[in-house]
Amino acid sequence: MVDTHCHLDMCEPGSLERAREAGLTRIATIGMNAESWPTAAELASDNDDVFAIVGVHPNEAAGYSDDAIEQVRERALSGKVVGIGETGLDYYRDYAPREDQQRSFDAHLELASDLGLPVVIHTRQAEADTFAALRDFGGTVVLHCFSSPDRVDECVERGYMCSFAGNVTYPKSRDLQRAAKALPDELIMVETDAPFLSPQPVRGKPNEPGNVTHTARFVAELRGLAYEELDALVERNAARVFGW
Repeated sequence: MVDTHCHLDMCEPGSLERAREAGLTRIATIGMNAESWPTAAELASDNDDVFAIVGVHPNEAAGYSDDAIEQVRERALSGKVVGIGETGLDYYRDYAPREDQQRSFDAHLELASDLGLPVVIHTRQAEADTFAALRDFGGTVVLHCFSSPDRVDECVERGYMCSFAGNVTYPKSRDLQRAAKALPDELIMVETDAPFLSPQPVRGKPNEPGNVTHTARFVAELRGLAYEELDALVERNAARVFGW
């Protein structure tokens, strides 16, 4: 199994070792601002099974300037970086002006296109603008912590990867569960977004990469698959997307 999205620098000590004990073979850790990019790069450099994704989180986009995307470019070209992000739009928190978020988002899409890397998307209460911005992007899109069940048909039509986090396991997440069941095999992945969104069996505790197995078992059951079948499916999809 793999964890396609986490924040290792924010996780509890020993999380990486416990993930390996849980059977994880690959982990993507996110650097979402200038402070966390070096840590993500160092974790990837020091561990064969860790890879970095770098970008400016929309909540960090206040005062966006072109210098920021050039720094992301430098990071992406200098290490084990397999994606650009997480980027996108967040109208729920509104920590950054929407105009700055949009300019940052557009710049990330251009960079991902230039480098031929997948773009990892964060969207919260901003689906219409997010999907509009992605319309002309020709590269691989990963919808991190998939939260757009009403747009499943559009995601399938556009070929977007839909990565499910621990919230799909929550009893009230019926729409997400229907989406996880309906997606074609080639578009589904799982993640933790650790230390956030712990899956139901460990809900209320800090999340960590090894807990992706709980989400994977839940999604496997939804889809009528053995865990091993979903494991192989997710590993194959992640390898195709991230090239690891």
